[in-house]
Amino acid sequence: MATPDTRTQLLDAAEHLFAEHGYRGTSVRAITKLAGANLAAVGYHFGSKAELMAAVARRVIEPINAAQCAGLDKLLARTPDPLVSELVEAFAGPLFDEMSAGDEGGARTSRLIVTILSDPAEEARSWTGPGEDTVRERYLAAFARVLPGLSPEELWFRIRGILAVTAVDRLEVHQQPSPGCTSPVAGEAARRWAITFLTAAMSAPPTRT
Repeated sequence: MATPDTRTQLLDAAEHLFAEHGYRGTSVRAITKLAGANLAAVGYHFGSKAELMAAVARRVIEPINAAQCAGLDKLLARTPDPLVSELVEAFAGPLFDEMSAGDEGGARTSRLIVTILSDPAEEARSWTGPGEDTVRERYLAAFARVLPGLSPEELWFRIRGILAVTAVDRLEVHQQPSPGCTSPVAGEAARRWAITFLTAAMSAPPTRT
């Protein structure tokens, strides 16, 4: 098995540390030390710590985005008017697939997505590009057709809620439960519960202003 190149080692180390400590809590020195690289390697391969954060985020998110787009394509090819539950499944299903229980990669992805959603550092949120914009706009349009009473702002808030609920659930699966607490469910049941819950959340009446 080939040894990962320096760029891949930096990505792996940064993903681990950003997920554990956040953007500001992770130094370039810590990343290069974990990667077994010299201190100048981040600048050479990525240009800056912020660009490294962007590369880490894209490496994790792009496969999810691709699967979300493929799921939506398949759904819309079957019917122009899918059910809310079908749209939720197409959007949330790839999150469960990429954050599967039982492997460290799934745990790391879960932690990183929670970091992206919650980290106060602007660099943790400013990495998005045309690919992420396309997924967002396509799902906004699809949900808007079946939920016409929601404003675009409230609709996007609810879609972000799908990301947050799924990421937090998957993160808990990989953590040790507190004494006396029920262990999170790791299998297909959790996926079905999430789709049921998130469908109800997406389908709720518009909030009165």
